Amino acid sequence: MRFYVICFAAGVWWLQGQAQLPALHGWWLALPAALAVLLAGRLRARFWLCSRRVAAAACCAACGFLWAAWLAQLRLSDALPVEWEGENIQIVGVVAAMPQPYERSVRFEFDVENVLTPQAVVPAHIALSWWGNAAREERPSALPELRAGERWRLTVRLRRPHGTLNPHGFDYEAWLLERNIRANGYVRAGKENRRLSTLVARPQYLVERVREAVRSRIQTVLTDAPYAGVLAALAVGDQRAITQAQWQVFTRTGVNHLMSISGLHVTMISGLAFAMVYWLWCRSARLTLRLPARKAAAVAGLLTALTYAWLAGFAVPAQRTVYMLAVVAIALWCGRLSSASVVLSAALFVVLAIDPWAVLAPGFWLSFGAVGLIMYVTTGRIAQEHWFSAWARVQWTITLGLIPLLLAMFQQISLVSPLANAIAIPVVSLVVVPLTLIGVVLPFDLVLHVAHAVMAVCGEMLEWMSAVPLAVWQQHAPPAWTVVIAMLAILWLLLPRGFPARWIGMAGLLPLFLVEPALPADGALKLTVLDVGQGLAVVAQTRHHSLVYDAGPSYGPQIDSGNRIIVPYLRAAGVRSLSGLIISHGDNDHSGGANSVLQALSPEWISTSMPAGHPAIAQAASMQRCEAGMHWQWDGVDFEILHPAPDHYAREKFRSNDRGCVLRISTARVNVLLTADVEQKSEREMLASVPDKLRAQVLLVPHHGSRTSSSAEFVAQVNPDIALVAAGYRNRFGHPKDEVLDRYRTLGSRIYRTDYDGALIVEVAGDGKVSMQRYRALYRRYWHAALANPDLRDDEVE
Repeated sequence: MRFYVICFAAGVWWLQGQAQLPALHGWWLALPAALAVLLAGRLRARFWLCSRRVAAAACCAACGFLWAAWLAQLRLSDALPVEWEGENIQIVGVVAAMPQPYERSVRFEFDVENVLTPQAVVPAHIALSWWGNAAREERPSALPELRAGERWRLTVRLRRPHGTLNPHGFDYEAWLLERNIRANGYVRAGKENRRLSTLVARPQYLVERVREAVRSRIQTVLTDAPYAGVLAALAVGDQRAITQAQWQVFTRTGVNHLMSISGLHVTMISGLAFAMVYWLWCRSARLTLRLPARKAAAVAGLLTALTYAWLAGFAVPAQRTVYMLAVVAIALWCGRLSSASVVLSAALFVVLAIDPWAVLAPGFWLSFGAVGLIMYVTTGRIAQEHWFSAWARVQWTITLGLIPLLLAMFQQISLVSPLANAIAIPVVSLVVVPLTLIGVVLPFDLVLHVAHAVMAVCGEMLEWMSAVPLAVWQQHAPPAWTVVIAMLAILWLLLPRGFPARWIGMAGLLPLFLVEPALPADGALKLTVLDVGQGLAVVAQTRHHSLVYDAGPSYGPQIDSGNRIIVPYLRAAGVRSLSGLIISHGDNDHSGGANSVLQALSPEWISTSMPAGHPAIAQAASMQRCEAGMHWQWDGVDFEILHPAPDHYAREKFRSNDRGCVLRISTARVNVLLTADVEQKSEREMLASVPDKLRAQVLLVPHHGSRTSSSAEFVAQVNPDIALVAAGYRNRFGHPKDEVLDRYRTLGSRIYRTDYDGALIVEVAGDGKVSMQRYRALYRRYWHAALANPDLRDDEVE
């Protein structure tokens, strides 16, 4: 069973790596069943027995592949037609989950019951934002009041699932698919938006209403308390309530798995219910004669685990634990308690049969990996260990065993994790979680205050550990083959004492750390225009230096393209510190992520046209003003600032766009021009001052393709072979404008766009050869939006 479940999981995983879904005809679905029947006979010969097992394994893998493909086709078939993107649509439906308030908007999931607009087609489950007014000075924020389970009539504008796509970045479209969100958009302001019912009495909405009530009670009792968000996350799985600073502390100390509804919490609560019911049941002879206490306790423990998991949103770790506990409860009820590995295999099968997209979540691999490692070092051992020795061995096993996965997924591991978990696990799981759950039920507030006080003490200890300079090891993203070898090596290292040459496993870990990404050669350049939505962030790399040109937008008070896109990309590329950072000007779409980049990568210098003290560069210890004439050379590649001139800073009527820093990067044979948001006024000045330096084979199109830039004279002077456009999908400005792109088309320029192509990677070799890669083509998955860039050549079309 174990092996066949693993084969089924491998088939599911293989499907999630496909660029297109296979065509499923009836005979494809019948093939695995036919093979199973054909091979079910009792074949005695060893050869045929081996062949039967191999065929059965292949059949299980095919079943997993086809099952996941069938579910994927069902989910993708519920789509928003392209012609209805951005159109006003009236719908009636129910608020499906706890609304999430932000500074200026409320975001919520919505189950569509009826589409009122004639001919319109809307998916059954969508995500919406409803904008309000942010808090200003003494005026509180004015946001729409929504509650889970309410039925509303709304006018919305929707778009198909689309997200930024970058190397080693978060795949937002996969996240939407796993949650069955098939369109997102916003509510149009108007009087036609109205509440039709205060509560739709269906089980899923009642659960969400309870979750909302629990969160509200915690927020009311612990107003402005620093760890109120942590308690809300532990009670109802609302991880967005935890601040970015707290997440950073938890990540650096390796306890972030405890600050959500983990399998450990579910198991603990279930175990408490089991023990309590078992003790009480044994006190009654009548109940014991009717039903054995162990069976009654197993049912109570399972129901408690299921209730807590549903209250927490039923995330993958909670699912895995509930399914494992269900297998144990069934085995106890039937009197046939199986081995731990069979229980884990059954849970794995159920998780993937219900949610085949679980393999896309890091929590799936870390959750099942941790439990599997614990079973590997604890089951089947003959010697009896002291409880402390057993506990220490488990901690060591998890710390060591998850290193390959953590480096592959996050490019960092916490070195203080064993000590931090030794303190946080008993405090959070055995004290904070029970007190929080009890406190939200009791009519008085004391218990919640005690839970917060305990969590605050634990948080202070974690902050102290996080501040240790060597608390975290960060490195490049290891190649896949080094991860596989490291995992096998760790299994060898964890073999029981007495196995010979266990130390050899240490050699298997070395490639994980020593095999680094390929660097550009001397005189070569790698330029990456990251997909940050409507904004700009460019990374220029030579052999020994890295430069970030603009830092993309800020998406919210705690989230920006710096901490979500730029820093993860650079960390995975092996960049631990920046040689330089240029912020062209102060607009949010270019400077919003600057502070995150400054905090994480400590650039040697920062140059900008922004005034000193600007909030976007508050983390900068010092800065220099970018001015025409600045130049330097790294590894045989020349860098020069062409604009603005020093006297431009004295011109009061000069717009910030026209003060943007224009950077020219030159190899021996190729020039690259990065133009920020300069407009036609600045283009004319550069045509007058540095016309001989404007010719470039690669051009970053000014101002995202706005009609206020890319004058015909400027485009003709630059005459680029490759024109790169950084713009957001269906952005509100309509960038890039068709009339602007036509100027480049007339010259025969090849046009690439981040909204269609994802991150754009340009590699310039020392001999002048220029290669172009589009990340949406490199990392094509079946759930990604099929956007056809009309400017691609025939040999570039997928």
